[in-house]
Amino acid sequence: MEYIVSARKYRPMSFDSVVGQTALTTTLKNAVRTGKLAHAYLFCGPRGVGKTTCARIFAKAINCEHPTAEGEACNECESCKAFNEQRSYNIFELDAASNNSVESIKTLMEQTHIPPQVGRYKVFIIDEVHMLSTAAFNAFLKTLEEPPSHVIFILATTEKHKILPTIISRCQIYDFERMSVPDIIEHLKMVAQKEGISYEDEALAVIAEKADGGMRDALSVFDQVASFSQGNITHQKVIEDLNVLDADNYFSMLDLALQNKVSDLMVRLNDILSRGFDGGLLIGGLALHTRNVLMAKDEATLPLLEVSDKQRQRYKEQAQRCPVSFLYKALQLMNRCDVQYKQSSNKRLLVELTLIEVAQLTQPDDDTPAAGRSPKRLKSLFKKLFRSVQPQPAKQVAGAGHSDERANTTDQQAANTPTAAQQTIGATANGGTTPSDTHSNNDRQATTTKTPKLKLGAVGMSFRNLVEQEKKKPAYIKEPEIENKDERKDFTNEELQLQWRAMCNRMASRSELQSIASRLRNLRPAITNYPNVEVLAESRILFDEINNIKGRIRATLCNSLHNGSIHFTVRMAEQDEIRPMLTRRELFDKLRNENPQIKKLAESLHLDLA
Repeated sequence: MEYIVSARKYRPMSFDSVVGQTALTTTLKNAVRTGKLAHAYLFCGPRGVGKTTCARIFAKAINCEHPTAEGEACNECESCKAFNEQRSYNIFELDAASNNSVESIKTLMEQTHIPPQVGRYKVFIIDEVHMLSTAAFNAFLKTLEEPPSHVIFILATTEKHKILPTIISRCQIYDFERMSVPDIIEHLKMVAQKEGISYEDEALAVIAEKADGGMRDALSVFDQVASFSQGNITHQKVIEDLNVLDADNYFSMLDLALQNKVSDLMVRLNDILSRGFDGGLLIGGLALHTRNVLMAKDEATLPLLEVSDKQRQRYKEQAQRCPVSFLYKALQLMNRCDVQYKQSSNKRLLVELTLIEVAQLTQPDDDTPAAGRSPKRLKSLFKKLFRSVQPQPAKQVAGAGHSDERANTTDQQAANTPTAAQQTIGATANGGTTPSDTHSNNDRQATTTKTPKLKLGAVGMSFRNLVEQEKKKPAYIKEPEIENKDERKDFTNEELQLQWRAMCNRMASRSELQSIASRLRNLRPAITNYPNVEVLAESRILFDEINNIKGRIRATLCNSLHNGSIHFTVRMAEQDEIRPMLTRRELFDKLRNENPQIKKLAESLHLDLA
């Protein structure tokens, strides 16, 4: 016996058997029942939702000699039998994908002038009508506008936006919707029962989600899984055959992120990637799962989940454990990752960083390490730092009458005595007195309030630390001695730039100088006032970097150019002095435009950049 796939074997033969398009089928049945038929219909919608099927059922019902009271075809008259046996001369189907020329449309238009031999109408079904060329559309336009009374056109397309507006305006438009997951599951159950195939509800739910709203896709996947599982469709076998990430992975990953278990989350991610799944697919699936959990937080949005009843209950239970703020921020992070995924050069690292950030959303703001979090604790650190340098109230010092006590506290006063600069500043702030006036005032006053001493160690580096750091500078920063001070050999700009490039090549061999060496290669030193050499820096960062090793550069140039009197300076470039770096293509085009000989050579030999 010949095997027929389920998508063809169980194709609906009546309006009532069409799944998920109740509103449209009801409208078409009413049109047949009342006889109010338009001359052109346009069926639009995604693939596999029943456009062509409804067009065939509608065409059969139009020509039925004894339609039922509900508007269905009787399947007993000669017209219905001819259609069911595929020998009807009143119904024509044209695939516009392969017959999109003007000649094909003209041939079709010639057939419209012949009235039907059996039945009342000639019905022309044009599938994938958006594939017609512009010339074919124009040839079709006049007939579509004023067709013969016995002709009805039914156009079907998956891309309505590609059809000319003049065509759309002459048709009744029916927009087909995607199949819902519950509708697909119910239809698959019916097919499984007729075929004698056992199944699990979770397995059919995975197939329905994989179909993405298309019944034909769902039946094709159903046949594939039924063949793999040998008539016993289980959830595990569906996952293995389709190689899809089941919802259990997403449920567990979201629970791990909610519990801040970053290590376990990384292990789960590695296991998923090792099975061949793409990181972008994982992030997209996890984002959809998080969205479903967010919808399950409210009973009003719970019906928006296109999942089975068992899965809907799992979403509801997990939603009770997840705060709304966590779900909302997690969706933002995943959406950002999805946008950046295609442009990222290290896709796995991007996915790992996103999952780490999601796993730390619910971490409390304490003093424990939190990699990847916003620097909340950094602000508190600065608060403590500035709090530590607030001036403390000065201690009272005894006046001149207590000579014994003052003698005993001489060392303490010496330690707390402010500097001359501090005395001057303090005196000026208190009335503009000079340091000498301050000494006389101290003798006349019984007590004196001392200016608080600024502790340098609390806000920065002490002078001793600066000296120690200066000693620890790398060797390439310390300025070397000029060994050839007496040499005075002349040099030109060409020799200067040649030795400059040689110096950059030697610098690149040292790992700590590779970055600055690559930037120095792009600079062109020049002789300003012989033997003074100047180089222009295009940014403040580059200016500071060159200044750090300016002495080293001068010593190298003096040695390589055999001139010990060279003076090397760095200057910030003016706006009009900054020239953009040309790419290889731009440089090649510039050479061709400036040198006709190079242009002629390139054209004659067909030269181009690799």
